[in-house]
Amino acid sequence: MNQYSLGTNLLVLFVVITGCLLALPNIYGDDPALQISRTDGEAVEELAVGGIGAALDQAGVEHQPPESGDNRVLVRFSDVESQIKGAEVVGELLDDDSYVVAVTLAPRTPGWLRALRFKPMSLGLDLRGGVHFLFEVDLQTGINQYLERYAKDLQDELREARISRTVTVADGVIRVVIANLEDRDAAERIINDVNSVDDTIAVRESTVGGQPVFTLQLTDAQIKARQDFAIQQNIVTLRRRVDELNVAEPVVQRQGLSRIVVQLPGVQDSAGIKRIINSTATVEFRLVDAEGDAFEADRRGRAPLGSLLRYERNGTPVLLKRDVIASGDHLTDATSGYSQGQPAVFVNLNGRGADRMLDATSANLGRPMAVLFIEQNPKVVERNGEEVVITDRKETVISVATIQGVFSSRFQITGLTPFESQDLALLLRAGALAAPMYQVEERTIGPTLGRDNVEMGRLAIVVGFLAVVLFMAIYYRVFGLVANLALFVNLILLVALLSVIQASLTLPGIAGIVLTVGMAVDANVLIFERIREEIRNGSTPQASIKAGYEKAFSTIADANITTFIAALVLWLFGTGPIKGFAVVLSLGVATSMFTAIVGTRAVVNLIYGQRSVQSLSIGGRTSNATA
Repeated sequence: MNQYSLGTNLLVLFVVITGCLLALPNIYGDDPALQISRTDGEAVEELAVGGIGAALDQAGVEHQPPESGDNRVLVRFSDVESQIKGAEVVGELLDDDSYVVAVTLAPRTPGWLRALRFKPMSLGLDLRGGVHFLFEVDLQTGINQYLERYAKDLQDELREARISRTVTVADGVIRVVIANLEDRDAAERIINDVNSVDDTIAVRESTVGGQPVFTLQLTDAQIKARQDFAIQQNIVTLRRRVDELNVAEPVVQRQGLSRIVVQLPGVQDSAGIKRIINSTATVEFRLVDAEGDAFEADRRGRAPLGSLLRYERNGTPVLLKRDVIASGDHLTDATSGYSQGQPAVFVNLNGRGADRMLDATSANLGRPMAVLFIEQNPKVVERNGEEVVITDRKETVISVATIQGVFSSRFQITGLTPFESQDLALLLRAGALAAPMYQVEERTIGPTLGRDNVEMGRLAIVVGFLAVVLFMAIYYRVFGLVANLALFVNLILLVALLSVIQASLTLPGIAGIVLTVGMAVDANVLIFERIREEIRNGSTPQASIKAGYEKAFSTIADANITTFIAALVLWLFGTGPIKGFAVVLSLGVATSMFTAIVGTRAVVNLIYGQRSVQSLSIGGRTSNATA
């Protein structure tokens, strides 16, 4: 007799029921909705929530009551037209930089499923809509920043060697003037050592007024290489930042000479995305000038020689030493967390930064040290009838603490809100942009555009599924119906897995589902043909069933393993939607193996395994032998 144990049957039943529950949120669909959030990450005030509902009622826009949660407000509408009109009304009501009103789709998942944290599949940009950004990279500013960093390294090395010098950067040229002629050879060695790291700058030497002068300038080829590097570095940084935000299958790629395209399918919080993408944040660790009077410097409007005047969040002035102990360039890792109940960012420094921090803390025990938080946000302004790019730079002292002990590579930054600590850790961990960039285009791709794709994809799946079901039912009779049942369960399990891992489904992913349908049936065809062959060889029905499943297994396994390898290669080397196709194909291999082999045999065992049979309804020639 062909029988599974009770445990195996219960396992199959458990997998099917669990799959049905996990896939259930997908049948409810979505509502057109507006998502209102604050740019600072704080919760939307109750007064604003009530004002949103009142404004929509006054404008005659049909809507559901606003829902608050996760520091956001969600307003659902019955159709896209009401959603668009509602966006205009709410946008006029909250005409403030403190709020962002985003058009989105809100799942209609019942509360009990949401309580279990069950979610529908994540749809890609071509199916669900999303946000499309186009950024222009300011390559010239990137070159200037590179030269300034290069000049700073030279300045530091020459200062440590006690060489009197003047280092200036102007018009793309670094000019190093050595005060004393006897320091010429030592200065030349230092300049060559710094330049030997990557040998990116051409060095010329001359003498002006008896003083050695070194001129460092990038050639045209080197400028082109630096520009390409800036674009590639920005792309890598943007990908890291988007990956940290858990946006499914983003597209980040170069367009033309100096532009980068970012596509974020199904994004809901466009304000948070833009804030993370556009911002350049770093930190500097500086000693506090405890001898100076910060309030007097604030009154006079200038800091004493050798100091900087900066301010804390509450407006308190602070005098800082000009020398930077370490900066974001020295960071190797940053994570957010809590220290003694307060939000904190835990940072690690590289070797050079650790050495500088060790020297500074060793020599300044008991003295205050400050953490200077620097934000740079490029923006476009109009001047004299022309659009120009300026960088809005904001420097804030976020922490002043007394150095209580000696430390080097590992320490923490406090004085932040939980929201700020998460953002700062993300930005520091993802890396800085090699060149500033500004947004030249933002396009929201609404859900209406993707509905045609969804309908066509659904039609393709339904047509393919019905064609296979009809063929299997006619050609393999009862066994064909069993295969059709397994095929239906296979689709449910595949949708359930996509819902659990929140892999973004795109048009190529739909193609992967259609391919999975054919693959799953292919395995059953191999099994059923093997059973037929055993019957033709004179085996009993029960023996034919057993031999059919056992002997076809190796062939099915080989075919699915090779398909999985192909999917793995696509995932490793593909980008964007290609990765989505690979993920769906890989999951399809797993679900089809389970349903075509374990699932169908469990059903066949229930039909034929509990009794003696003389023939099998499997089409073709059947056996009349007694089992």
